[in-house]
Amino acid sequence: MSMHEPLAWVGSPSLGGLRLPSAKLSPSSLYAPRGVWTDGKMLVVADTGNHRVMIWNELPRYDQAPADIVLGQPDFLSEGPNTNGFEYGMNLPTGVCYEDGRLIVADAWNHRLLVWDKLPDHNCARADHVIGQQDLFSVEVNAGQSCGPTSLYWPFGIGFVGGRFWITDTGNRRALAFEHLPLHGEKPDLILGQSDGYQNEENRGGLTENSFRWVHAVAGDDDYVFLADAGNHRVLVWPSDVRYDSVPLAAVGQIDLLSAYEFSLGPQNAKMLRFPYSVTCDKKRLAVADTANNRILIYDNYPLECGLPADSVIGQIDLVSNGENRWQSVTHETLCWPYGICMSGEILAVADSGNNRVMLWRLS
Repeated sequence: MSMHEPLAWVGSPSLGGLRLPSAKLSPSSLYAPRGVWTDGKMLVVADTGNHRVMIWNELPRYDQAPADIVLGQPDFLSEGPNTNGFEYGMNLPTGVCYEDGRLIVADAWNHRLLVWDKLPDHNCARADHVIGQQDLFSVEVNAGQSCGPTSLYWPFGIGFVGGRFWITDTGNRRALAFEHLPLHGEKPDLILGQSDGYQNEENRGGLTENSFRWVHAVAGDDDYVFLADAGNHRVLVWPSDVRYDSVPLAAVGQIDLLSAYEFSLGPQNAKMLRFPYSVTCDKKRLAVADTANNRILIYDNYPLECGLPADSVIGQIDLVSNGENRWQSVTHETLCWPYGICMSGEILAVADSGNNRVMLWRLS
């Protein structure tokens, strides 16, 4: 049984059965959300299936609370990719974060990041900067060229770790780190997963200790950086001050750095991961969205060796079960394909994508 307490959720009112939310959009509906950010005071959600970002200026205290601001759409009743044009629209946004007064959105299928210099206070606010494209009207893969140091291809994850800004450039199978937010087309100071800025082959052509299949999310602190390599069923760990393309310290979810095993049938255990799409940490506690196992694994201390087990679980009754909504129906304590997660103190926000909602949990 989970030791952690569900607090509230926003999105689909589907308790009691599996069903899609109403087709009628509203300030409180979500469709397949994949990204979430919170500081314990406010909430930002990438409402991926509706091609928009929702902002709650205060952390929701009750179920289905409406959002205050919508970005990527002209209003709360519109949806679709780039509905209002490339300048104001979005196409499957995923990663979101808010740092030093700036809001940043990984507009994944437009192959760019959007940056607002302050938190928007009105719907469909235009971004102040774009990263990965030459302007707000361009949306081609790798800026319409072959892979380069400053281009992006499905950038799903973003975050600030160890004083640097990180992008998980998923389609190019690499992670990029910058000493400063690259608002003027700066080249990355570090590339992990590829030998240089012009390569993007999956697993470098064959699984290695420091290759990626689908690197999807980043988290960490001043000591360690964690990169969720979903396609290889592992989370790779480096020192946060890593300066060159090097072998990581550990692979969470695998027995060693050269394994990418998926145990897809039958019971799981506390050491396994299946398509971990997100990772988050705070105060030396780590949480991993074990997406295909429909659970969140909690490690009370950072797992800095391969094969270490999680200490507790959210979404399942034990560390063996893995069914979608426990093979029953949607309740306050079940999950179906959780993607993005974000921890702040004792608050954990979970983008419960298959249930079309975002859940807030209090960690014990």
